[in-house]
Amino acid sequence: MIGAETAKNTLVKTKGKRSKLGKWQESSLWWMYLPALAAVCFFILYPFLNGLKISFTNWDGFSQTFDYVGLKQYTRLLKDPDTWLVVRNTLLYGIGSTLFQNIVGLLYALLLNQSIKMRAITRTIVYLPVIISPLIMGYIWYFFFAFQGGALNDVLLFLGLHKVNALGDPTMNKWLIVFVNTYQFVGIAMIIYLAGLQSISKDYYEAAQIDGASALQQFKNITLPLLMPSITINMVLNIIGGLKLFDVIIALTGGGPGNSSQSMSTYMYDLYFNRQDAGYAATQGILMAVIILVISLGALLFFKRKEVEA
Repeated sequence: MIGAETAKNTLVKTKGKRSKLGKWQESSLWWMYLPALAAVCFFILYPFLNGLKISFTNWDGFSQTFDYVGLKQYTRLLKDPDTWLVVRNTLLYGIGSTLFQNIVGLLYALLLNQSIKMRAITRTIVYLPVIISPLIMGYIWYFFFAFQGGALNDVLLFLGLHKVNALGDPTMNKWLIVFVNTYQFVGIAMIIYLAGLQSISKDYYEAAQIDGASALQQFKNITLPLLMPSITINMVLNIIGGLKLFDVIIALTGGGPGNSSQSMSTYMYDLYFNRQDAGYAATQGILMAVIILVISLGALLFFKRKEVEA
């Protein structure tokens, strides 16, 4: 009995030491977050708060002095017709690119998930544009669509057809921007979907085939529900990337003609550097941050509810 009691006490003490050690290790892990937290505060939180402060001023972006004007810049924002033009454009770039990237990316992933020849090479070719700078990609396509000397118009003239001013058309150039952005970043969606497809157990499909389910029924009832985490990731990443689109627009159209193809990012750039209106540019930036936050967070919560456990 004495030996058993001693062993019991020893076990209790050992568990107590392990518990204290575990708590110490957990608490010490919090210190590991400090560098990342400091970086977020310095590079994201501080610039945002500084931009919020500037949005209440009439600063021109260069002078050492400025005046606080209260909500004047926000009142101006609501009355400015260009604001709603660039907001519509930004939503088109964000939502349009997101839809096309996810649809095409999923189709690529479904194709490459099959046992086909040259699968690795095809995957590399589709992903290759991602590693190119968006500005360079925009200029590559600019020399294709340009009215003077563009490859597209050279082909049309060779065929005896009329030239097309694609980048100068206020309606067409927006969709060309969506196309170029989709073309460049569809590879990211493809890779994420491909990883999701390869994580789905083949047992589900074998059971469905035994029950006589068609390929469409298998896709609807097995693939889509189990692929929802990948859809969530892609949707949120693509929405954020599309809503803050800048480089491709600068390279293709410069925001023109006029402000017809401006996004909120390029409009802010124009206000700050070309019009020396930093206070109003900061106000536009706050509106853009709110739009991105609301849409991306709403998409995240919506698609998270659709996820199911495998």
